[in-house]
Amino acid sequence: MQISLITLNARYSHSCPALFHVRNALARELPESRLVLRQFTINDPYYETLVRITGDQPEVLCFSVYIWNAEYTMRLVGDLRRILPRVPIILGGPEATFMATKHLPAGCTVVRGEVEGLGNDFFRDLAAGALRGEYRGEGSPPFAMPYQEADFAAHLENRNIYYESSRGCPFSCSYCLSSVGQGVRYRELGEVERELAVILAHAPKIIRFVDRTFNALPERALAIWRYLLAQPGETLFHFEIAPDLFSEEMFVFLAQVPHGRFQFEIGLQSTHPATLVAVNRRMDLIRAGENIRRLVALGNIHLHLDLILGLPCETEATFRNSLNEAFAMAPHHLQMGLLKVLPGTAISRDADFGLVSSATPPYSVLATRWLEHADLRRLYWLGECLEAFYNNRFFRNTLDYIRKRGEEPFGFFAQLLAVCQAADFFSLAKTQELMTRMLVELAQPRSDRELFCELLRFDWLVSGQRILPPCLAAESSKEIRDYLWRNLAESQPPYYTRLTRNEFFKRGIFARFSGPLLKVVGLAEGDASPAGYVCFLPEQESVAGHQRQQHVVL
Repeated sequence: MQISLITLNARYSHSCPALFHVRNALARELPESRLVLRQFTINDPYYETLVRITGDQPEVLCFSVYIWNAEYTMRLVGDLRRILPRVPIILGGPEATFMATKHLPAGCTVVRGEVEGLGNDFFRDLAAGALRGEYRGEGSPPFAMPYQEADFAAHLENRNIYYESSRGCPFSCSYCLSSVGQGVRYRELGEVERELAVILAHAPKIIRFVDRTFNALPERALAIWRYLLAQPGETLFHFEIAPDLFSEEMFVFLAQVPHGRFQFEIGLQSTHPATLVAVNRRMDLIRAGENIRRLVALGNIHLHLDLILGLPCETEATFRNSLNEAFAMAPHHLQMGLLKVLPGTAISRDADFGLVSSATPPYSVLATRWLEHADLRRLYWLGECLEAFYNNRFFRNTLDYIRKRGEEPFGFFAQLLAVCQAADFFSLAKTQELMTRMLVELAQPRSDRELFCELLRFDWLVSGQRILPPCLAAESSKEIRDYLWRNLAESQPPYYTRLTRNEFFKRGIFARFSGPLLKVVGLAEGDASPAGYVCFLPEQESVAGHQRQQHVVL
């Protein structure tokens, strides 16, 4: 019997560990079966995906279903039922767990829960061609790394590798599916280290730990971190962490982590205490803020900070405060995600919250008791504006200037949003030039307009661009180069010597900046700093997790 195991990832670089867990269970219980793994993406052409599936001539189809691929998957299921009317179709995964079997095409089976917890009846019925409409994985079964040696070349090459050293979550946030289960199962550390050694032998680019709160047990997390950094290689390790659960010993260790090795995803969600209470999320907000600032100050770990828009008790005023506080923490990536009112979660059953959400995946919130739809819509576009302008390497110095001068970030992005909407920005390709033009327009009524536009010009060149756009018109690099060539000394160590002078001037891009600009970007000191010339070199350097062009003041 040939069984096709299929999922649709959000992008090619992702992978789906669930398929490998299911593959192992089927290989163990039905050793005579032939198993085919197919990882497509939700961006693949639909018809090509369909015919690739049917081209395998499957006798059983198994789909791993999530909120991001549910719509695409169900479209496939409907057409596959027409093409292959007698082939059993099995649906599992988080989204399938809450599917109503009566709404599925005939011959579909839903598996709820963990595949390791399935009883023998499922495999017996599958082998006999007599599947029921529903099966459930029971209990809290043991689990192990699902990958085999051949998988790393056949299915995981150039993809993120997902690994779980624990399963479950110590929290009970009412908006999260992890709250449906109880407790956390922690793997034995020796076993974790042996499995990670197998993965690391293949030098993957990224290993993403899917532990819901990796640092819930600080000593355990620290032991795994120490093991990982003791191994050779340059793999990036991604962890989901709670910001208030760091020990002093962890900070001492993290200060020694090389650039580009660790990445933290921090679920702050809100800084409004009543909101956190309403969703049953326990967090020491004062300690969380202090720890995030300490992590930022280390400068060696990329930090992704999440807020959720549309949570209970969150008004526009309290969300404004959450955004302002999160921005002040200076994470490298700041995301305002919409609340997903997932079927089966406690929040989806609480009528007191007045949550109105989309009826189809990803079940995005549309209104709440505290935010009418118009309010939520306005805040959503503000989040899209933040996503476009904050979460890239283009405007680091400009945004740092906004932060350090104490300007309210919510107000700044609200003004920027008005400029963007007037220009129909969100329907256009979000190029660096277009975004810079929006910021130049925003600067026109500002009292600091000249310095603000200088910052944009500096950010443009330090991000790697070599020709200024029309909106940042200034003295040409060639004119400045010619001037400096005539007036600078023949030798100016450590930048160039008499022998390397020609090469230095040939490779560099030159621009003139005011004293206040040089002070703001850290290239000069004192309030009376004179204007100066900056040479942007072709080589890049990493600063606080971001790449920028090397540059020197002449």
